[in-house]
Amino acid sequence: MSYKPYSEIEPVMLSALEHYSYCPRQCALIHVEQAWDENIYTMRGRHVHETVDIESTHEGDGVRSERALPIWSKRLKLVGKADLVEFCDNIPCPVEYKSGKHRKGQHEILQLCAQAICLEEMLNVSVDKGAIYWHASRERREIIFTPAMRERVATVATAVHDIIARQYVPPPVNDKRCKDCSLNESCMPAVVGDKESHRRSAREMFVISGGKEF
Repeated sequence: MSYKPYSEIEPVMLSALEHYSYCPRQCALIHVEQAWDENIYTMRGRHVHETVDIESTHEGDGVRSERALPIWSKRLKLVGKADLVEFCDNIPCPVEYKSGKHRKGQHEILQLCAQAICLEEMLNVSVDKGAIYWHASRERREIIFTPAMRERVATVATAVHDIIARQYVPPPVNDKRCKDCSLNESCMPAVVGDKESHRRSAREMFVISGGKEF
């Protein structure tokens, strides 16, 4: 298979990084096969984002707040919108909104760090920190971006571009991540991922009456 030169690669959505970090197969189903299903978590997320997805500007207490700000990175071939960017002394601080409660995990942080990288490239400034706001628990956590986080963003961006270029859908993992995934029915992890079950079924097809296998 031939690949396009890097300069001709289409940018991917920032959200693809979080999808890939959570599960590469989920990312491929959404961004390669254009699959999307709703569940209670995606509906909650959509409801929360209805207020931040409308472009607007507000100022107060020396802070300018931009909602639904279009952002991009030519270097990493990324494009998307930041839920909220707060500007204090012209230094941007991206704020990512999540519908659930505060939880551990690097997936949201990865996307947030990618937003910071986009803003740095667009505005030629250093963005050292951002924040994640969990709507259900009304908690806000400040995130300091480290070199390791930035390196991870670049690595995942490359991986996402690769699966899209190859139109590759990784096999299912069939683990605890699958239970709450909105693409569970499209993915069918319990069926497709049970390799041993497939092998047993294949063997049973060739068992003859004397108990011997071909």
